[in-house]
Amino acid sequence: MTKIQPISSMVTPRFADVATFFRLPIIKDLNQLDYCLCGVPWDGGTTNRPGARHGPREIRNASSLIRLYHPISLKSPYDKFNIADIGDCPVNPADLHDSLKKIEKFYLSIIESKTIPLSIGGDHLVSLPILRALGKKKPLGLFQFDSHSDTWDSYFGGYKYTHGTPFRRAIEENLIDPKKYVMIGIRGSLYDPNDMKWARQQGITIITIDEYYEMGFTEAMKIVKNTLGDTQAYLTFDIDGIDPTFAPGTGTPEVGGFSVREAQLIIRELNTINFVGADVVEVSPPFDVNNMTSLVASTIAFEILCTMTRSNL
Repeated sequence: MTKIQPISSMVTPRFADVATFFRLPIIKDLNQLDYCLCGVPWDGGTTNRPGARHGPREIRNASSLIRLYHPISLKSPYDKFNIADIGDCPVNPADLHDSLKKIEKFYLSIIESKTIPLSIGGDHLVSLPILRALGKKKPLGLFQFDSHSDTWDSYFGGYKYTHGTPFRRAIEENLIDPKKYVMIGIRGSLYDPNDMKWARQQGITIITIDEYYEMGFTEAMKIVKNTLGDTQAYLTFDIDGIDPTFAPGTGTPEVGGFSVREAQLIIRELNTINFVGADVVEVSPPFDVNNMTSLVASTIAFEILCTMTRSNL
């Protein structure tokens, strides 16, 4: 059976036609799909520099540069699975809690169809309602590529829902298992010496950027894979985990981060993990330079898609 394929750039130039993720067709009928790409154009959890609501549109545009086959395996995820862009999730830019409800409801419909989502945000709070849908029946493992833990409790006098709090809320709601949760790339100045205390107390495995470079790639990835094991897991990729030299278009940049090449190698090494969903978040096009962050995000999204479908083996 012929699988759904992107528009051929040998027939229709990459600058032509309507922009979609990886030039895939827009298909709303989830029953036709094994995997889907979905935009979540919402940044209502942002506490400083906004603009991530524009991420999905610009990443769609940049993803026209991504070809069909993985450069190492020479395999294409589109040859193995039916994959399409399903458009954007409904959101409410004027009401945070309504948006969280809309996003959760939308992803419940995706899960009910047994389609596996790769989501493009949006700020990092969008991960919470997605996890509310995916982790509804059983807590998931979590791999987080990020410069910040996003496990703070509250901001601005007790406000619990921001892009800095999603994974604390997810643990409190039993959506993710902290013993099966690993974050990598954490760095930057802190608000308080105890900022990471709660996360460590829950049993989260934290590999800071300094620890990563001290132990090296092989040992770090061994820890990641041993932590996640064979549990069903979610992958969340915050673009600010990459150094702003390569990805300046983000709301909370932190210098001293990973290169794009290092990020690609990390994602490729996760191809034995049982991921049931993933996201790429915090791309803020208004702060970008020459669309380079959107290109990085689309490249990483393709790497994640190949990892999830094991097309890079």
